[in-house]
Order: sequence, then C-alpha cells, then structure tokens
Amino acid sequence: MNRGRGEDALVPEAQEMLAAGRSEEGIFAELAARTGELGTCAMAVCLALGVPRSDAQARLREVEPLFAEFSVGEEQLVATLLTMGHVFIVDRVLDEHDERIRNLLGTAAGARGGCPGSLLGWFRAGELTKIFLYFARTRFRDGRGSPPDFWAAMTAAGELLVSKDGSDRAEVMAGLEHCRTQAAAIGAG
Repeated sequence: MNRGRGEDALVPEAQEMLAAGRSEEGIFAELAARTGELGTCAMAVCLALGVPRSDAQARLREVEPLFAEFSVGEEQLVATLLTMGHVFIVDRVLDEHDERIRNLLGTAAGARGGCPGSLLGWFRAGELTKIFLYFARTRFRDGRGSPPDFWAAMTAAGELLVSKDGSDRAEVMAGLEHCRTQAAAIGAG
C-alpha cells in the first residue's frame, strides 16, 4: 500500500471505528493485520484521534525502529507497545482552572515520591478526576514522600475538582473528604 495514499484511506476508516466505540489499540491491530503497514496504520490512528500530524510524526520516529522486531501476526503486541508508549494519547489543552488542578496533582505526585509511569498518560490527556481518585487511595510507607504536602495538595485539588459539576461529583466529594481527614490527622499528630 502506498504510504501517503494508504494513510489517507485509513484515517476515515479509523475515525469511523472510533465513532463506533472501538479502542485505539484494537483499531491499530485490525488495520495493521490487514495492511501490514505498521507505521502507516499508527499514523492513521493518531490522525483519526486528532493528534496533530507533526506530533504524530515525532512520536512515530521514536517507536518506528522497534517495528522491525515484530513479525506478521504480532500486530496486537505492537498495538500494546504503542499504547504503553503513549503514541495514541491526545494531549489535552486545559483551561486555567484545570491547569491549576493538574499542577496541584503534580505537586501531590512529587510529595508522594512519584507516580507510576502509567499515570503519565492520564496527566497528558487531562484525566484529572481519575488521577485525583487514584491518589486519594494512597497509603504512605515510613520514610517515603511528604504526607503533609501530599494531603494539602490533594485537598486543594479536590476542592477545585468538586467546584465543577460532573457525573462523578459524589465520588470526588468522597475523595475530598478522605483527603481532608488525612490532612487533619497529620496536622493533629
């Protein structure tokens, strides 16, 4: 398949699959199995998601050398690699309110002693509620991180999150109450 023509034909197909609720990983695997063009299919999925072409090209330059390591029939493995490598992430531009929340969650991550690499995609995609709820379940081990700074940042982030209406407001409120309780317990101790 000609790279330019193939990509142009695959983008609308990938968009239709996305609109039907299919995952990026599944779409890539199906297109790649059918065409054998791993790079072209990855680019088509990125473009269908709305990733700017220049960003998609930069992401693919990083992972394309790995494509030679895979054989026909391993398209799902490549799809998993691309997903884990955040190739299909659409970076969300946040408004000032949400940017403040993301910064507070970043502060919390630092005070926690870091966060799992899998959360980096959530930060990039602006999945602020998911990050907040994940961090709200944090338990500290002796000597790790700064619990007072963590719970202060989490409380501030939760207060900003709960100020917005959303279907998960009750869950966020429960997480905020937990953060307040933890912050108070540390302050009293």
